[in-house]
Amino acid sequence: MANKSTGSVSRRELLGAMLAVPLLRAWPQAKAQSLDDLRNAPSGVIAAGTDDASTVQLTRAWEGEICRARVTNRGDTPVAIREILLFDLALGLPADTPIYGESFQMLSQSGGTLGAPKDLGSYTDAKHYRIPMPAGTQTYFGAMTLSPSNRQAIGLGFTSTRRFAGLFRLRAPSSLQVIVDTEGLALGPGESWQLEDFTLVRGESRDAVLNTIGDRLSKNHPRLPFPAPPTGWCSWYCFGPRVTAQNILDNLEVIAKRIPGLTYVQIDDGYQPAMGDWLETGSAFGGDVRKVLDAIRERGFQPAIWVAPFVAEAQSHVFQQHRDWFVTDASGAPLRSDTVSFGGWRRGPWYVLDGTNPAVNAHFETVFRTMRREWGVTYFKLDANFWGAIHGGRFHDPRATRIEAYRRGMAAIARGAGDSFILGCNHPIWPSAGLIHGSRSSNDIKRTWDRVKTTAQQNLLRNWQNGRLWWNDPDAIVLTGELPDHEFMFHATAIYATGGMLLSGDDLTSLPAARMAMLKKLLPPTGVAAVFDDETLRVGTTTLRGRRMISLFNWTDTPQTIAAKLTRASRVTDVWTAAAVPSDRDSVTIENMPAHSARLLECVDA
Repeated sequence: MANKSTGSVSRRELLGAMLAVPLLRAWPQAKAQSLDDLRNAPSGVIAAGTDDASTVQLTRAWEGEICRARVTNRGDTPVAIREILLFDLALGLPADTPIYGESFQMLSQSGGTLGAPKDLGSYTDAKHYRIPMPAGTQTYFGAMTLSPSNRQAIGLGFTSTRRFAGLFRLRAPSSLQVIVDTEGLALGPGESWQLEDFTLVRGESRDAVLNTIGDRLSKNHPRLPFPAPPTGWCSWYCFGPRVTAQNILDNLEVIAKRIPGLTYVQIDDGYQPAMGDWLETGSAFGGDVRKVLDAIRERGFQPAIWVAPFVAEAQSHVFQQHRDWFVTDASGAPLRSDTVSFGGWRRGPWYVLDGTNPAVNAHFETVFRTMRREWGVTYFKLDANFWGAIHGGRFHDPRATRIEAYRRGMAAIARGAGDSFILGCNHPIWPSAGLIHGSRSSNDIKRTWDRVKTTAQQNLLRNWQNGRLWWNDPDAIVLTGELPDHEFMFHATAIYATGGMLLSGDDLTSLPAARMAMLKKLLPPTGVAAVFDDETLRVGTTTLRGRRMISLFNWTDTPQTIAAKLTRASRVTDVWTAAAVPSDRDSVTIENMPAHSARLLECVDA
């Protein structure tokens, strides 16, 4: 049955809205509506276990292009709700329609077509992190796009992330369900939940509709301000967990003398004695971490440090002394993360600090306030943040969702960190909105062509986020190893085209002069992400004051000729070689670009 609103929303905006829907034991059997008739699409409340949700009412109210939904229990007993089906849709689009979807955590994305969806990352939600998903489905979180033609794109997105995860469940190629995951929580008698806001956007390109979704997400979760994407150096990609104090000091010396544009000097994983004991220094580090941070500051640079705040290993002091701080399993014991998800990449299995526990939040504040005020740290790389929103456990606050657990913990970290820059890494993407200054946008880099290629693709597909939700971190630039020069240029060009953060990952004490010169050309980052002609990511343009930067990529295994349009007659220069590049008034063409190569061209009005 339909209810009428007496608020400020117009009758036109309320067309098909405010639908009261009873429990559906299974997905609706009625024919689902198309995207053109979204507001009248079937919806439902899916109970958990054997609960009867016939008394639960779902309402959907439209305000322009934003749908705000609510569930209310009109009965006398609590009802556990597994999930809310906001819309059940028959797409009616060709099977070869390109699609794009975000994942719950940042290490994965999805692409392909409606008929043949594919994973773009190797650490997927379903296979690696073992987030439960129905067989035969592809699931996207936060936002997804459909591109029926070169000049038409459809974006579906959740524009809030206060309490619940919003997701899209595709049964290829024709059925799409828009869902709010309520995690089996009980809705009490007379109780009402506000669900997450949803929008559907149409535009000329994938990026255009994602830009709009991102803008609407930022209205609910304002971006944390930071004036420019940071630059710096990171110890992980040259020293890994065996980093020592001397390694840091040696590279600090090179930075001070040869490349002072790298502002933040970051000590990565390896300084601590155990996962979870962040205010202690391990003996293998070979020195007091505080003295190293002091040395960084004394040389005029900013101290930065790696912390994985939500996890701890069994041997850590924090786990041994405070077992009641951790997410629990059904027996009440601390939850081993490897029983429900990935157990951790080093010194596992990890246990998860519970962001709904006030004692944990006080601990977070203490750790980060100590590092900020006493240690002088002004940049925190937060890793393993996914575990802060882990599924399959029980929280100190039994009415909290995993999204709330993560967001409460992150809010406590931010209070302690004060004015420091906060980078989210291995984090749940949508739930991090409004809580971080920077966001890792790809998998870890490795010095192989396959990883250079895949991280570049992941980063460039997320260009729309840079400067809108946060500064993107495309991971470190690495310029040492066995790759040929043209593959290093591909890597450097991709980093430039993101417009995001720039951190060197090499041991700078042995970086060849030519590669040091290449690194310097990336400084400072522009803060402006390239806009690509299409989803092939072959031609991207970064528009800056007085010049345009064109990035050309040959992703294939054979030579390619690639042309880019010019808006006016221009002087074109290759950034890496400083050579002039011939061009016509309206285009520039590079003949026979080698496989796995890229060119970065500077175009200035002639």
